[in-house]
Amino acid sequence: MLKRSIMENNHVEIRYRGAVHRVESGIRVDDFLRDINGEIPDTVLSALVNRRQVMLDFPLRGEVDLELVRFGDREGESVYKRSVSLMFYEACRELFPDARTVIGQSLGNCYHYQVRGEHPALDEMAPALEDRMRELFRENRPFRRSTVTIEEAEKYCRVHSCEDKLLLLATRRSSNVHTITCGVFVDLAVGPYAPRTGCCPTFGVMPFEDGLLLRFPRRADRSLVPRFTPRPLLFKTYVETRRWQEVLGVQNVGQLNKLCLDDEIHSIIRIAEGLHEKKISQVADEILSRLPRVRLVTIAGPSSSGKTTFTKRLGIQLRVNGIEMVSLSLDNYYVNRDETPRDDQGRPDFESLEAIDLELFHRHLAELMKGGEILTPRFDFVTGRRKPEDAWGVMRLEDHQLLVVEGIHGLNNRLTQSVPQEQMYRIFISALSQLAIDDHNRIFTSDARLIRRIVRDHLFRGFTAERTLDLWERVRRGEGRWIFPFQEQADVMFNSALVYEPAVLKTYAERFLLQVPRTSKAYTEAYRLLKGLSLFVPIFPDEVPHTSILREFIGGSTFSY
Repeated sequence: MLKRSIMENNHVEIRYRGAVHRVESGIRVDDFLRDINGEIPDTVLSALVNRRQVMLDFPLRGEVDLELVRFGDREGESVYKRSVSLMFYEACRELFPDARTVIGQSLGNCYHYQVRGEHPALDEMAPALEDRMRELFRENRPFRRSTVTIEEAEKYCRVHSCEDKLLLLATRRSSNVHTITCGVFVDLAVGPYAPRTGCCPTFGVMPFEDGLLLRFPRRADRSLVPRFTPRPLLFKTYVETRRWQEVLGVQNVGQLNKLCLDDEIHSIIRIAEGLHEKKISQVADEILSRLPRVRLVTIAGPSSSGKTTFTKRLGIQLRVNGIEMVSLSLDNYYVNRDETPRDDQGRPDFESLEAIDLELFHRHLAELMKGGEILTPRFDFVTGRRKPEDAWGVMRLEDHQLLVVEGIHGLNNRLTQSVPQEQMYRIFISALSQLAIDDHNRIFTSDARLIRRIVRDHLFRGFTAERTLDLWERVRRGEGRWIFPFQEQADVMFNSALVYEPAVLKTYAERFLLQVPRTSKAYTEAYRLLKGLSLFVPIFPDEVPHTSILREFIGGSTFSY
């Protein structure tokens, strides 16, 4: 009966802008929009069909809730950047067929590419590519999506020496593959693209260090590419991570999957963890070289960057150097919850510096630095209030001890204004994964932290993945205001990302993300993350060392939190 009903139903019901439309089944999103609205504005980049993000060529069947994704929407940002990137590759293939561009990570609002093979000087290459991309924009070419068999895709990759994509396809279980093109360059479609090149009017290409920067407008203003501000410490950390991944032989998902299947992942895990330990040891040695001048170490970083485990491991390396670390936690200096400042939407802004009792912290910090004794507060996160003073702890900084302050505001000068700069050593922690899907498609840097947080929140804080996803955009806004603007002030940046970690987190995160209801607003993001995790061959959690930063999120650490 169900089979007959489905076969006889030749219509689709589309709920769009408060109205229900019953039209022929299989109609494309763009054809439906033209029938209803007329011409589609070039700011419309994709659509949400039952909260799944799709291209405008997607055929509609069954019952559909339809929403549009425009430039300026959070979901539209990735579509715009992905589409401009394909225009960049098309221009490269047309103008410099012997050059090979390999995508790296983001620098500000830009993507950095290494350029390999035969090519002219970068300062000649950049303007030529930008000019050709502007021609592609004016030509208003369609982004054409095709469905081919996996065998056809593999044959194409072999002919064009795309080893990165062959390795990725080797673990794909679907018999079909989506490809995308706007000319001669053909890529695997890893997400929705804009309808046409004419929807992507704003971009820039410039040489930078050993490669090229592809520049994008911000979500707030499509008409302007913002001025590029170099971030030398961030770029130095990227280069260091790139060297680490070259040592490991893992730069993309396909390479990681092959190592998993060949049972060589044990060695990769040990080396990756060893590189972390070596870097932490180097940081401890640098602090030692600055004693006795340095009395205070501040450790800052965004949510789920692994600050707590890093601090504990740094403490061990400092003890190896004969230095005892004393920690002063910013978490205990939160104001009572009813005094927390509010954001633009009237919600508590826990990322704000004003959520910290700065007056009390400054007084305590100054007293400790001159050798005095203080009573440190204790904050009760259950009640959202500071505990009574009889529950506070006594603290004094002895001559052989080093004070460490760990928290998201650790690099903000307002937090440590009572301490001379020469008495401080500042550390910034972030999870800067440079593992790419393949040579042309990247994994969002913030996704590493988001998946860490989803797993930790579910396992240890009683939060569903849906709640974590609902809060994430607010967390990211707070980081953009209170954390990342200060990262270049650090003396050193530590990249806490582990090249193998997505394959471990997958074993937890997939189940938690599958619990997000399709009716939830968070389902769009959950669906995107699930598609990304599906690319990885899983690694069993018992492979992870018990001192690893990853244990902060999956449990089983030798450290207590």
